[in-house]
Amino acid sequence: MDFQVVVLAGGTSKKLAPLVSKEVPKALLPVANRPVLSYVLELLEASNLKDLIVVVEGEDAALRVGGWISGAYVDRLHVEVAAVPEDVGTAGALRAVAHHLIANDVLIVSGDLVSDVPPGAVAATHRRHGAVVTALLCYAPVSGPSDTGSSAGKDKVKKSRYNIVGLDPTRQLLLYIAAGGEVDKDIRVQKNILRAVGQLEIRADLMDAHMYAFKRTVLQDVLDQKDTFHSIRQDVLPYLVRSQLRSEISANGLHKVEDNANGGVSSQNYLTWMSLHREIAPSAYQELLALSPRSPENVLRTHKCCAYIASKSKYCARLNSIQAFSDINRDVVGEASHLSGYSFSSQNNIIHPSAELGSKTTVGPQCMLAEGSQMGDKCSVKRSIIGRHCRIGSNVKIVNSVVMNHVTIEDGCLVQGSVICSNVHLQERVVLKDCQVGAGYVVTSSSEYKSEPLARK
Repeated sequence: MDFQVVVLAGGTSKKLAPLVSKEVPKALLPVANRPVLSYVLELLEASNLKDLIVVVEGEDAALRVGGWISGAYVDRLHVEVAAVPEDVGTAGALRAVAHHLIANDVLIVSGDLVSDVPPGAVAATHRRHGAVVTALLCYAPVSGPSDTGSSAGKDKVKKSRYNIVGLDPTRQLLLYIAAGGEVDKDIRVQKNILRAVGQLEIRADLMDAHMYAFKRTVLQDVLDQKDTFHSIRQDVLPYLVRSQLRSEISANGLHKVEDNANGGVSSQNYLTWMSLHREIAPSAYQELLALSPRSPENVLRTHKCCAYIASKSKYCARLNSIQAFSDINRDVVGEASHLSGYSFSSQNNIIHPSAELGSKTTVGPQCMLAEGSQMGDKCSVKRSIIGRHCRIGSNVKIVNSVVMNHVTIEDGCLVQGSVICSNVHLQERVVLKDCQVGAGYVVTSSSEYKSEPLARK
């Protein structure tokens, strides 16, 4: 077995409250009326990666996710769903299933990724370079402007979506990585990195897409020996990137090599460092060899960390916040509609044949109205998604919003820039702007809310 695939599907993320609940874990949140997890599963299936471990936080969430997968992908994928404790982090989730990993390499994918970047391209890059880790880096999507909603406008992309990365001149070796939230802080780069590659390209326009190919033995050793590591992105990946010049990780595992007490480099570590120079920057290696009294004989081979940078034409986003939920839903029925799996009408929208529209009701471009939903007279829907079996009265305006399943919206309501979860009831003349309404909530007549989460206690 060459590659195993692990999908980290999360659980009931607090960052996504009140959208997630015990009944609707993160993996089942709808993107264009499909569970977000379906986008990763079908992306893997398209690359002929069909033997998967899906890791879910919490027993109840795992049962719900497993039940959905069994129904949706029977005879298509072989999926083992593993439940892990909540809040263990991505590194902890991997530790919990490490005994299931036996392949030479492991592909790890976040279950909230919506993308058309082929995982096979990341795996091929990893194998070609003999790397211990290869990370997918993408250009963060820029969501288009909403008509009158106030979600992030065009060219407003949060810094938290980006990472700061350092690449060698070939843009194949990943030599530095920091969280995008640190963009306003001073960035410190070791001199020996600059010497090793001659020059270092610092990029702040790329995001870590949370798709990684790892050499299994190295990953397992890091997780075993660094038991305080909680996150792949914040702990494991930066550690491996830093240790390219400060320690030696063989093809068969991790061997600790520390810097000496005075801040210099130990003799053994020096040889490792020189080996890296020779491998990725021959001219720099020869220059340092000429300056050094040490012999390069029996040099230890260091490991490589690589990057696969997707082209700008590819779409890549993670559903890891409420804003991202709104943006991705809008994108998948808009500029990234090829990801939806649906056929759009000549009006560039999707209205299910069983949906019913009243007199003078309009559903604009980049909208979706799902099966069994009904709308009264003189309604207007713009850049919005409406789920299954909703009941919407007359004179209702829905703009730049997501309305999930079995929602009732009475006459005269305005819903703008909001997310309405399943089984919500909006009584007549309700006004919601930039709100999130949790499942089953009732909003009383003539109420007006702005920028508030509403949920049952």
